[in-house]
Amino acid sequence: MGFNCGIIGLPNVGKSTIFNAMTAAGAQASNYPFCTIDPNVGMVPVRDERLKTLEALAKPERVVPTSVEFVDIAGIVKGASKGEGLGNQFLGHIRSVDTIVHVVRCFADPLIIHVEGKVDPKGDIEIIETELILSDLESITKRHEKAERLAKSGDKAAVETMPLYNAVKSCLEAGRPARSIAAKETAHAVKELSLLTAKPIIYVANVSEDDLDGLSDAAKTVREVAQSEGAAFVPICGKIESEIAELSEDERAGFLKDLGIKESGLGRLAAAAYKLLGLITFFTVGKKEVRAWTIIEGAKAPEAAGAIHSDFERGFIKAEVIAYGDFVKYGSEAACRDKGLLRIEGKEYCVRDGDIMHFRFGV
Repeated sequence: MGFNCGIIGLPNVGKSTIFNAMTAAGAQASNYPFCTIDPNVGMVPVRDERLKTLEALAKPERVVPTSVEFVDIAGIVKGASKGEGLGNQFLGHIRSVDTIVHVVRCFADPLIIHVEGKVDPKGDIEIIETELILSDLESITKRHEKAERLAKSGDKAAVETMPLYNAVKSCLEAGRPARSIAAKETAHAVKELSLLTAKPIIYVANVSEDDLDGLSDAAKTVREVAQSEGAAFVPICGKIESEIAELSEDERAGFLKDLGIKESGLGRLAAAAYKLLGLITFFTVGKKEVRAWTIIEGAKAPEAAGAIHSDFERGFIKAEVIAYGDFVKYGSEAACRDKGLLRIEGKEYCVRDGDIMHFRFGV
């Protein structure tokens, strides 16, 4: 599995510029609100240095990284939940994503119009959060009213869901996002409601070229909001990322080094999303192909097999596993086998990040 991120923010904060840079998908990016109307979707390979090492050792015909899907929707404005600026048409585009990437403008440029008239990161965040909360409140209120009617008629399922609906509705009415409901017994149920404010969030501070580390007051404000919510924070300069996107692989490394950046915005965003969503990577290695696969941390071997093909999971027999470090140290599956480092694991094995796996199955 890969994962997908819905990119949101006010108009003209640099969402589509960052999307273009990361996906090279050519999303329209202009200096006026609602330039983006239909969502732009781009699939981006996630760079993982371990793939280069495995490629050098196995010399496969091809290398396939895991990927992240970015969904760039139109800028959300105040009143979106009530239909302003095409409103819920936009909000509906992000209900199915795994995580929300909230781009916040932290740069000053008199040539780029700010829809609210000034650069105000905290105010911008509050506008977006309010619209998401109001949209969720409308959704949960409808469910609550229906469940309440059914509960009065003795419907057992409706009676059982009422406490959850009451808790979520009260939370939203208090101006808090649904993800702030921390009780473990309700967190999963809240997530199943597909509420916008229940989704994990990554705040991206779109910074200027002289603030790549996000140390300006504006970026610090976004960082503080993220920390207070337990959300992720990534500073990205959309303009720099646009330049990086135009470079070859060899040129890219030199450019990043000159800037004093270890990895691109995509790399940092992908890492933040992996951590936030609790994802890990395992690899399959062979002469035909070296490939990275994304799974949920804690997934067992059959689930990892299912990431490759449902038949692998259904007919799972066993998994042959080599730790990444062992494979790199000894250079091949055969050498690891000779050293007794190839393990045979069953259905209860929890896959570890970096595992190199080969599955045996029968259907």
